[in-house]
Amino acid sequence: MHPDPHAAFYAPPDGYRRLRLEVSWLGTHFAGWQSQARGERTVQDELQRALARLGEAARPVAAGRTDAGVHALCMPLHADVRADWRVPPERLARALNAHLPRDVAVLEAAWAPPGFHARFSCRWRAYRYRVCSAPQRQPLEEGRALWVPGPLDAERMRAAAAHLVGEHDFAAFASREERQTRRRLYALEVHQHGDNLEFFVRGESFLRHMVRALVGTLLEVGQGKLDPQAMPGLLVSGARADAGPNVKPYGLYFVGAGYDPA
Repeated sequence: MHPDPHAAFYAPPDGYRRLRLEVSWLGTHFAGWQSQARGERTVQDELQRALARLGEAARPVAAGRTDAGVHALCMPLHADVRADWRVPPERLARALNAHLPRDVAVLEAAWAPPGFHARFSCRWRAYRYRVCSAPQRQPLEEGRALWVPGPLDAERMRAAAAHLVGEHDFAAFASREERQTRRRLYALEVHQHGDNLEFFVRGESFLRHMVRALVGTLLEVGQGKLDPQAMPGLLVSGARADAGPNVKPYGLYFVGAGYDPA
């Protein structure tokens, strides 16, 4: 990884080493990634408990925060453990998974390179959103894809998406007041496979509910409710009411994050 002038501020404490983990989970029964004050079930808490059962009081940090019901195929995270900890990384994934519930699993574990921070070293994050447009409900997709019956015009949605790629003020796609609403979107793609659609979104970072609002807006374009050429005006106005609704969380998947080469 390239030198980071701020690396010293988030380096492991003296006497600790940093682990990098890749984690996957089914978000259906989680209140999101981050620990909640009300004690709701979260992925962060499950991983912290599993580490504690292996003798380490470590607080895992993820590349991004997911909302309740959102899934993750491969989320990078780190945890700082004592330098003399006896569990080698090559055995850690299996050891942690023995203490984790079936809807979350550690896929890989290794010592992190110097200067690595799962959140602050991250250069981009990527999501997929799955939609089923079959005429009838698909039981096998329940909780894993949004059902939107009826035809959706993928070409119209692609035309709208092209206006949204790049650096813009995305206030119209934020669910709450944010002090800084400019974001850089690297990709917004629409892939159609029969009755199934996937929206692929990659960006430097995202506002709260931004991905779900982008997909909701594109779906309204695909249904003919919004014109693709309305997108530049949405970006200028910043009016949340003029964009599409937030789609349900259960069709959303965190699929990856990018870092500078080690």
